[in-house]
Amino acid sequence: MVAAIPPDATEAALVTRIAQLERLKAAAAAGQARAAAALDASRRAAEAASGAPARKRGRGVGAEVALARSDSPVRGGRYLGFAKALVNEMPRTLSALERGVLSEWRATILVRESACLDVDDRRVLDAELCGDDANLIGVGDSRLAAAAKAIAYRLDPHAVVDRAAKAQSERCVTIRPAPDTMAYLTALLPVAEGVAAYAALKRAADTNADARTRGQVMADVLVERVTGRSVADPMPVAVNLVISDEALLSGSSKPAVISDYGPIPAEIARQMVCNAACDSKSRATLRRLYASPKSGSLVALESRRRAFPRGLATFLELRDQRCRTPYCDAPVRHRDHAVPHRRGGPTSAGNGLVS
Repeated sequence: MVAAIPPDATEAALVTRIAQLERLKAAAAAGQARAAAALDASRRAAEAASGAPARKRGRGVGAEVALARSDSPVRGGRYLGFAKALVNEMPRTLSALERGVLSEWRATILVRESACLDVDDRRVLDAELCGDDANLIGVGDSRLAAAAKAIAYRLDPHAVVDRAAKAQSERCVTIRPAPDTMAYLTALLPVAEGVAAYAALKRAADTNADARTRGQVMADVLVERVTGRSVADPMPVAVNLVISDEALLSGSSKPAVISDYGPIPAEIARQMVCNAACDSKSRATLRRLYASPKSGSLVALESRRRAFPRGLATFLELRDQRCRTPYCDAPVRHRDHAVPHRRGGPTSAGNGLVS
């Protein structure tokens, strides 16, 4: 346990305590990485001794690490890879982390930027950057990443180019909630396309003459060009807006829920429904969902389609909203049986979950 802060502590003492705790956090992160790598090595050794095929050894360790860290399985697997690289291939980076010279995030940056190198080159980068603390003290995240990239390119330019080519295949668009009923829409693009898209939005803002701010114009132009609709037009609301009848018709303040987003205030939900109903271009529809009077959880769905599996899948998505795996809040991609079908689990709402 960390000792309590004395009530008469001076400001200088408090600053010293903050620095000490930061070093303690870094040392704990290094110890956690060592433990994760040791768990993986122990599991693989035990499975090898039992005759398990090499390709199956170590399966599930990432999920166990994730649960121990109160994190999602995907992040647990990613963290395990970080820990193994740090412990087995980058000893000086690990040492700097243990001594508090590097934070866990900055150690992650070095592991990430050296991931395209083979083990020997990775150790050269590790020694060059972390062999002397002077290379790390006072260096920000961007400068550290740039230094690692420069060394990686010098050591193996082909690997860096190949990694960049592979990264282009991972381009995507994601959405996540922001405060105050806003959303972050993020596009991961190749640098040329990303810079070109941003420049086009800036150009539109530079030629705008109304009272909107530069950021507002860029956001409005992005929506208009992607959707083909003016931001002044009502946006359509589909069945993925879940709102109770009391909130919709009786003025209740119970929040509504938008699938893939989360809760929103009832008043804003009513405005969205009204806009959709008044918009001739909208194809808004109404479907009744039934909730438990005690818990409020969705328990049944009125489906107007004959294809029951599709209607049930929709119900599961509306009920659960996000992956049901502990600590995972990823968007819904799969519908699964809690009790596997091969073991007699029924295809029903009670036995259904999303992941």
